[in-house]
Amino acid sequence: MNPHLPQANPGRWKALTLTLLMHVVLVVVLFFGVQWKRNAPNVVEAELWSARPQPQMTAPPPVQEPEPKPEPKPEPKPEIKPDPKPPAKPDIPIKQEKKPPPKPEPKPEVKKPETPRLPDFSKEIQRELEANKIDAERNQRAAAARDKVLTAWSEKIRGKVRGNIVAPPGLQGNPIATFTVTLLPSGDVMNVQLKKSSGNPAWDAATERAIRKSSPLPKPDDPTNFERELILSLCPVEETGCR
Repeated sequence: MNPHLPQANPGRWKALTLTLLMHVVLVVVLFFGVQWKRNAPNVVEAELWSARPQPQMTAPPPVQEPEPKPEPKPEPKPEIKPDPKPPAKPDIPIKQEKKPPPKPEPKPEVKKPETPRLPDFSKEIQRELEANKIDAERNQRAAAARDKVLTAWSEKIRGKVRGNIVAPPGLQGNPIATFTVTLLPSGDVMNVQLKKSSGNPAWDAATERAIRKSSPLPKPDDPTNFERELILSLCPVEETGCR
């Protein structure tokens, strides 16, 4: 046997066995005890006790306290009388000086916008009117002069045409036939168109033949006064007028 190895202790196993048995018994007792308490009837026990006489306590003798010594009285201090106050003066209301009302601040002057001055065109308008008047007078003089030249040119043409008119037989009155004559600058007649009938077809045809026969017609004295179209009015009696 090896002395260093632990040897089995037979008493140890016995102790373990007893311990287990005790635990089992304790569990059984507790189980049945609980069951018995559940099933046991409720019993109320009351004990009566009589009051015991209490011993009488004797009071201790009173302790005499020493009498207090009289405290010395303090000497009275002399009273200090306050100085008599002067009689109060009645309150006199102080008049407050009225302040003058504040002067209104001067408002800044707002300058009115100046109306822009329009340039004076009266003189220019007057000059323009005078110039227009002068031009109108000049145009009138020119037109009058032109009309005079055209009248003279028309008179030459009518004189030539009148010399080629063959009046129809039995012509009565003074019928007037008006034609539009188209000319070349050389005076040659390009076209003759009746503008206004005289009411006598025989006279209208006679005058148209005379105009075509008179080609070339006389030219104006001033070539600047040439007109491509002329209006010619022709009648049998020129003295009474054909206009």
